[in-house]
Amino acid sequence: MKALVTGAAGFIGSHLTGTLLDRGAHVTGLDCFTDYYARSIKAANLAHSQGRAGFEFVEGRLQDADLPGLLDGVTHVFHLAAQAGVRKSWGRDFRTYTDNNVDASQRLLEACVGLPLHRFVYASSSSIYGDNAAIPMREDALPQPVSPYGVTKLAAEQLCYLYHANHGVPATSLRYFTVYGPRQRPDMGFHRFIRAAIKGAPITLYGDGEQTRDFTFVKDAVAATAAAGNQGVPGRAYNIGGGSRVSINQVLDMIGRIAGRPLEVRREPAQKGDMRDTFADTSLAKADLDFAPTVSLEEGIEAEYRWLSTTPALL
Repeated sequence: MKALVTGAAGFIGSHLTGTLLDRGAHVTGLDCFTDYYARSIKAANLAHSQGRAGFEFVEGRLQDADLPGLLDGVTHVFHLAAQAGVRKSWGRDFRTYTDNNVDASQRLLEACVGLPLHRFVYASSSSIYGDNAAIPMREDALPQPVSPYGVTKLAAEQLCYLYHANHGVPATSLRYFTVYGPRQRPDMGFHRFIRAAIKGAPITLYGDGEQTRDFTFVKDAVAATAAAGNQGVPGRAYNIGGGSRVSINQVLDMIGRIAGRPLEVRREPAQKGDMRDTFADTSLAKADLDFAPTVSLEEGIEAEYRWLSTTPALL
C-alpha cells in the first residue's frame, strides 16, 4: 500500500497514519495546520510518525497542493482533512467550512479521476443525519443535517458518490459517530470534561444532559477506516459507531468515578446545531468491513483519562 492521508496531523488521521505504517504501508501525510486549535497539539500528534520508515510529511492545503505529484503511485487515499466543529460553523465562518470541506474535497476527487486507485476513503460524520432519522440510524435514512458543518460533510460525501458514479473513483464514506480517545481535539466533550475533572474545575454542559450519543473509541474508528481501504464497497457509506448509546449525564458519572470525585456541572442552554440523539446501526459495516467495536466506553474513557493525565501541556 502507498497511501495519501489528508489531515495526518489530526486526531484520527495521526492514529490512522501510525496504524498504516505498522502494517508496512508507505504513507504520505498532508496537513495544513488550520488554526481551529493550537498547532503545537497537531505537531505532537505528528511526532508519533515522523522519523519512521515509510513516512513522508507535506505541509499544505489541498486547495493549493501539487496533487498530481502527491498522488503519483498512490494506491489508497484516506481523506480525513476537514474543518471540524458544529458550533463554529454558523455565520461568517461558514465560508471556511465550504472551502475546507467541500471545495478541497472536490479538488482532491477531481485529481483522482483516471488514477488506478484501489480505494478512496472519505471521513464523513453522523452529523449528516440530523434529528429526524429513526434510531438506530441506518445508512438509507433521509439525511437532514441541523448544522452548517453537517451540510458540508454531507455535500462532500455526495461528491464522493458522484465521482464514483460518473468517473469510477472507488470512493466509500465512513460516517463516524462521536470518536474519542487519546489525542482527541481540545474542543470535544470528553476532552473538556476529563480535563476539568483532572484539574478539579467546573464543567460546562450544554443542554439537560439527557441527550444521547453513540461514542466510538479511536482505535475502533481507525480499524474500520483501514478495513474500508481494503474492502469497502465503492459508492457506499457506512456507519461507524461504538455500539453503546448513553446519555451525557451517564458519561459525567463515569468520569467522576474514574476521577474519584463527583464533578461540578454548570448547565447552559442547548446550542444550535447540536443533535439530540445518535445511535448507529452498524450491520452494513459488519457485513462488508467485518467491523465490530472492541473497546467498551469505560475502557475508552479510562484510556483518554490516562493520556490527558500524563500530558501536562494540555492541562
